Amino acid sequence: MSDEIVRIKGTKSGLQLLFAAGATYSEIEAEIRDKLAKGSGFFCRGTVMHAMEGSLEKDEMEQLRKLFHDAGVIFSVTRRHFGKETEQAKEQREKVVEQTSAEPAQAAVPKQPDDDAAMQMVIVNRTLRGGQEVRTKSSVLVVGNVNPGAQIIAGGSIDIRGTCRGMVHAGAFGNQNAFVVADHLMPTQIRIADLIARSPDTAPGDLEKTARPERASIKDGQIVIEPIER
Repeated sequence: MSDEIVRIKGTKSGLQLLFAAGATYSEIEAEIRDKLAKGSGFFCRGTVMHAMEGSLEKDEMEQLRKLFHDAGVIFSVTRRHFGKETEQAKEQREKVVEQTSAEPAQAAVPKQPDDDAAMQMVIVNRTLRGGQEVRTKSSVLVVGNVNPGAQIIAGGSIDIRGTCRGMVHAGAFGNQNAFVVADHLMPTQIRIADLIARSPDTAPGDLEKTARPERASIKDGQIVIEPIER
């Protein structure tokens, strides 16, 4: 029966968790922990994992979020239903605006965290060019590059399925558990909560040789960048 408690379905926006009818949260958590311990390919670091809103209680969703966060997986509670999306999700997705000049990131930072919003996901299915930005209370998934002069300011985590050369600010509402993941992480600036870091100066040839997915997160009061497996 254990194989039927947690099923995983691939979608355009990531992986969808499906739970067996009648399964208890303890059974669900135990199976997910088992998959994480075995290094299942479904749970690579930086993967976006969705669970449908209402499939578990709110506090159980929060426990799953923390569990996945410890494994470097972005967990999102979504209202998207197999190709359809709610007006709220559509509104969040369309919060990509073009500007002639980038504004300081501080202007978009509320003082209080919003954990519920950070568990949602804004999906950008294109490259962000210079002068473009995304500002949202949610987490952000970019299927494309973030070019120099572009910026992302998110209340949750940021996952870039491409090269990041712009400015990224995760946990902008004060969430120090947020992180930034990219296939090639070389931004002009990284911010997580109230901490700031820059990429080291590296020659272009060296960047190509060492290109690999990386994850930036807060450890011991500072932003640490480390390689990951996708």
